[in-house]
Amino acid sequence: MSCYENLIMKTQMNYSRHYSTYASGGTAVVLSKQKPLSYEEQIQEFVRRVQEAECIVVGGASGLSAAGGGDFYYSDTPSFREHFGKFADKYGFKGAFSGMMHRFSTRNEHWGYVATFLNTTQNAPIREPYLDLDRILQGKDFHILTTNQDTQFVKIYPEEKVSEIQGDHRFFQCSQCCQDETWDAVQPVADMIAAMGEGTMVPDELIPRCPHCGAEMFPWVRGYGNFLQGKKYEEEYEKISKYIQKNKDRKILLIELGVGRMTPMFIQEPFWELTNSLKDAYYISVNSEYQFLPEFIEDKGIAILGDIGTVLKDLRKAKEESAFV
Repeated sequence: MSCYENLIMKTQMNYSRHYSTYASGGTAVVLSKQKPLSYEEQIQEFVRRVQEAECIVVGGASGLSAAGGGDFYYSDTPSFREHFGKFADKYGFKGAFSGMMHRFSTRNEHWGYVATFLNTTQNAPIREPYLDLDRILQGKDFHILTTNQDTQFVKIYPEEKVSEIQGDHRFFQCSQCCQDETWDAVQPVADMIAAMGEGTMVPDELIPRCPHCGAEMFPWVRGYGNFLQGKKYEEEYEKISKYIQKNKDRKILLIELGVGRMTPMFIQEPFWELTNSLKDAYYISVNSEYQFLPEFIEDKGIAILGDIGTVLKDLRKAKEESAFV
């Protein structure tokens, strides 16, 4: 098991012990009582830390994509209606995830919805917060860790710079995990979308099946079923673990973007542990809802409460302006 997996195992146990606290939007960790810097001071400190860092790890979660318009997962937003309107009208769904959990009367319609879901993220343009982040990271040694499955980061960076520890919408797996393999999902999804047209069902012959056992395939993602934690999964963890091990003695900046209360154990709390244990680590979080800075790292981090898109845009502008000072 990789070092980052070990961190997650530890924080998952903490999450399980204090589930009710997390479910209500809190944290079991004692938070700092220090008064935060003003927003302007936080941005300047953020710029300084980026400039001084010898390496950076970015932890990108759902709030990052939501800030750029990928906000169709949990509620009946305009973007949800744009991409899933025909299913919303027919079934009354109030968010993309509710459709993924729905028991359709036929597998043809189930796959019509799954194909629509995957097509939406596979073909989404790179969202503005990601482009701003890319400009902020220019010239730096960095690695990306993400729980997002929407392929935004791998549209910008080579695979070796991104650890997708919760899966990726570009791949299928066997729903029964009969083999430790993943397959391309992009072309099958395109074929299903073309065949479905304005309807909501795909033909029998396009329902993707495992070439080994004949069972239906399934998106290679955690959250909906039997997530395959095999070779590819371990490779994703190995990338982030090797990066941290290689750079543990350098001045490392840990940037957390958009972690919610459902999955603090994958990015947020491991970042807190790393900040505490690594001598020259510093932690910065940006979140539109929560301003959590643990007491035990209050002198090694800041937590910025604000819209992630706005913060990254302000940070990018401040960083570019500072280059000319």
